[in-house]
Amino acid sequence: MLFKTILTVIGSKEGEADLNRAIEFATQLGAHLTVLAVDVATPPVLSDYPVDVLWLEQRTAEMKTLHAAADKAQAACQVAGIPFDLERYYTEGGLIAEVIFRKALYSDLVLIGEKVRASNDLLRAIVDGAVFEAQRPLLVLPKNDALPATIKTVLLAWNSRAEAGRATREAIEFLAQADVVHVAVVDPDAAYSENGGEPGADVAAFLDRHGVDVTVHQIASGGRPVQDVLAQYAADLGADLIVMGAYGHSRMRERIFGGVTQSMLESPPVPVFMAR
Repeated sequence: MLFKTILTVIGSKEGEADLNRAIEFATQLGAHLTVLAVDVATPPVLSDYPVDVLWLEQRTAEMKTLHAAADKAQAACQVAGIPFDLERYYTEGGLIAEVIFRKALYSDLVLIGEKVRASNDLLRAIVDGAVFEAQRPLLVLPKNDALPATIKTVLLAWNSRAEAGRATREAIEFLAQADVVHVAVVDPDAAYSENGGEPGADVAAFLDRHGVDVTVHQIASGGRPVQDVLAQYAADLGADLIVMGAYGHSRMRERIFGGVTQSMLESPPVPVFMAR
């Protein structure tokens, strides 16, 4: 496997499930697991003395909680017998993305579990630090789903954009090992300059050269959101994994109005591999 170093981020509370799935995944790949235990520091309060004391006490309690969670994570990795390293950071919200960026630079893949997805601050920091700054792919895990021991069926969301191309190349080992890859082109643009003579045919030929068994599907959305179309199609196919480009639109537009990337980050129907 090309994925030799997996980065996972856990918070100070309820991070055991995310960590256990990261350990399971790293074990399956025979990869090194880098664990970042992070928490956003409570901002300072400018007021009279009694409130300042409460603020300091709260920060001290939060740091203790984070260190306890990190100690548990370290023990779990040791019991699993996997190669790992672990760092802990209690810092201001604006600095967490930089911390993640520095660790993501030396990682092949960033794993996002359910509990981290539930924290807007941590999720935003991972996207900013790992996807936009370090330009590393993400594997987003859905709620409570067991990771498949082998990935047999993959749905590749294709739109002939650079983000989809990057995701395809980053995920090529998963794609090559799958039994079948279904290329889904939703509402394809018939213009030759956009998708070639036959939408999806070019990426299918590219994958075929890697020994991938490919089937192309041109899908009409019927006015439904693209994320709903992909989720339903993944369910119909029994897909083990969705591969897609991330943030074809601006981050601000996705965060305000929503979009395919934001929807898949918040509620992935199956494990989603995304890159930008």
